[in-house]
Amino acid sequence: MGSMFRSEEVALVQLFLPTSAAYTCMSQLGELGLVEFRDLNASVSAFQRRFVGDVRRCEELEKTFMFLQEEVRRAGLVLPPPEGRLLAPPPRDLLRIQEETDRLAQELRDVRGNQQSLRAQLHQLQLHSAVLGQGHSLPLAATHADGLSERSPLLQPPGGPHQDLRVNFVAGAVEPSKAAALERLLWRACRGFLIASFRETEQQLEDPVTGEPATWMTFLISYWGERIGQKIHKITDCFHCHVFPFVEQEEGRLTTLQQLRQQSQELQEVLGETERFLTQVLGRVQRLLPPWQVQIRKMKAVYLALNQCSVSATHKCLIAEGWCATRDLPTLQQVLQDSSSEAGVSAVVHRIPCRDMPPTLIRTNRFTASFQGIVDAYGVGRYQEVNPAPYTIITFPFLFAVMFGDVGHGLLMFLFALAMVLAENQPAVKTAQNEIWQTFFSGRYLLLLMGLFSIYTGFIYNECFSRATTIFSSGWSVAAMATQSDWSDTFLAEHPLLTLDPNVTGVFLGPYPFGIDPVWSLAVNHLSFLNSFKMKMSVILGVTHMTFGVVLGVFNHIHFGQWHRLLLETLPELVFLLGLFGYLVFLVIYKWLCISAASAASAPSILIHFINMFLFSRSPTNRLLFPGQEVVQSVLVVLALAMVPVLLLGTPLFLHWQHRRRSRRPTGRQPDEDKSRILDSSDTSVAGWGSDEEKAGCPGNSEEAEFVLSEVLMHQAIHTIEFCLGCISNTASYLRLWALSLAHAQLSEVLWAMVMRSGLRMGREWGVAPVVLVPVFAAFAVLTVAILLVMEGLSAFLHALRLHW
Repeated sequence: MGSMFRSEEVALVQLFLPTSAAYTCMSQLGELGLVEFRDLNASVSAFQRRFVGDVRRCEELEKTFMFLQEEVRRAGLVLPPPEGRLLAPPPRDLLRIQEETDRLAQELRDVRGNQQSLRAQLHQLQLHSAVLGQGHSLPLAATHADGLSERSPLLQPPGGPHQDLRVNFVAGAVEPSKAAALERLLWRACRGFLIASFRETEQQLEDPVTGEPATWMTFLISYWGERIGQKIHKITDCFHCHVFPFVEQEEGRLTTLQQLRQQSQELQEVLGETERFLTQVLGRVQRLLPPWQVQIRKMKAVYLALNQCSVSATHKCLIAEGWCATRDLPTLQQVLQDSSSEAGVSAVVHRIPCRDMPPTLIRTNRFTASFQGIVDAYGVGRYQEVNPAPYTIITFPFLFAVMFGDVGHGLLMFLFALAMVLAENQPAVKTAQNEIWQTFFSGRYLLLLMGLFSIYTGFIYNECFSRATTIFSSGWSVAAMATQSDWSDTFLAEHPLLTLDPNVTGVFLGPYPFGIDPVWSLAVNHLSFLNSFKMKMSVILGVTHMTFGVVLGVFNHIHFGQWHRLLLETLPELVFLLGLFGYLVFLVIYKWLCISAASAASAPSILIHFINMFLFSRSPTNRLLFPGQEVVQSVLVVLALAMVPVLLLGTPLFLHWQHRRRSRRPTGRQPDEDKSRILDSSDTSVAGWGSDEEKAGCPGNSEEAEFVLSEVLMHQAIHTIEFCLGCISNTASYLRLWALSLAHAQLSEVLWAMVMRSGLRMGREWGVAPVVLVPVFAAFAVLTVAILLVMEGLSAFLHALRLHW
């Protein structure tokens, strides 16, 4: 429990790893996660370290893994998660993994290349078949520059003026988006000395690159003249057209078409065999790649950790330094002995003294991880500071529930989180790749408590989907008011709204046992009542929350022995906070307890009293709550203002006085005394102090650090300004509890009135209630989940997060 409320005690350890067993030892330490290593080669370039070659080999393998993973994804397959616990492979296995990986990658490249080539050839054959089988009719006429009409035959009979000219043909296919531009450019460039026919293919052809079906435009161009033909070929090349030979005779075209179809069929069989072989290769990749990725990633991490070690003078062992939890030191020693037993030389661990600030170590489990993440998102505390996460387990869901209080909405959230908690060990739930689902699943215990606390505050507000429930008997009696008042028929006809007077005997029987009386849901002034109640409740919760945060600092000061901060910081902060805003909370509670219903009409205003408190004035129309109130308020304001200079100058002046007193002391202490003093401290070495430990020594005594008064004053001034202004702004910021709670309640009320109430009314009027209520309830459920649970829940979560930060 100590590690949960305060970070664990951490020690600096020095490891002596035999060269032959260094990899095994480091691998086992990485599996257990017991040590955070320090870089002893910070001055050495990353390219000059001992194991840089092994790191590069791992990185090259990772690049090959990325290629294989991309090929698997391209084929529409998914890599399964690795099974079991995989350790970092021995260094001798790296060559085997590299050879098998390169062989698989080469096979994939070859098969992919063959597949692309076969697909391109099949696509060309299919396009050629489509051009020949499209049914383009041969042109019978064309225009000529000598004035021939369009109906004159293109092929003149023998003995005509054009008997020496031969008509040529260009056939091919082009993308549909380029067909119009191609036809227009051909007509303009050739001046009409051609006849072009464009038709869309009847069937879609598979694209050889993307694999998606696409439509093509086939064309048949007839022309005469060598220069016209050169222009046509240049233009079709510019448009990346597929041009095929065209046989004029019908019999020749049919023969060619039959040959093309036969070749396409043979090519499809070869392509099918190629794809089956590709499937086999991808199956092997699916089976081998996931464990290899984990193993190589761990191997790379081991070599990167070994690069942080320094080499001993004899080059027989590696020296590493790292931080380790004190309670894990026996486990660390045992792991090193087991890992280095095969090498014949046992690894050694020493605990060495150091005055550097150790890292913060807080162990978490599946329940506390989400709450610790909320705290760490703002900032990680210093070593051995109080950890606010255990208190956040209660305060965060509670502040959320204050803004989200509704029994029905809280129950839905609770059930959703409970389902995730019960299914948390199922592999399908753990390995889900959806990012939104992963976010909800990682915070399932947080959602569970948020829903549970929302149910609790929903009972206090007496709201379930914005409807009040009558669990106990109401504390208000309408019968008593009717019998003791002059409510005649005429009075009831003239007054649609009736008032229950608590001063009338028997009307108010006592407070509701738990929460708000359900009779308030029928009152016209329901919103005004909740407005006053929730506003005051927000101020009380805010001041209590801030005071609790200041009190937590007391445990830090006591733990670190900073007794002067208790008097010079914590006490002035508490006096300032409680003298002003704690007094406001006192006024609220005092007014609740001491003002009865009989004197409620003349009750004084707390807000006016609080304003007059700072102005040192008095309002004649606002009576005092208790005798001597003005004197108490004046004393509290003066006392709070007097704490500001104490908070600003107290700690810097004390530290300055302490530094001057320390500087007057004689500094002739012997080195042996310093050494024995360090060894007797809490950071005492486990196995003594050796020459290697002195070589990796720590900074000198912190008492010799230079004291700069201006820096301390600046830091304390920032802290003072932040605290004093924060007390005012944060108290006002806690009013968001009031605003968000009212907004959630009113939004629930509007949704009920606009959807469910309208549906119930229509069902009663039309006499088909079941038929009407099914779609109405479906709409109500969808809007409730989408708006009130998701959107309002996210809004309340963000505001609760801001209040904690």
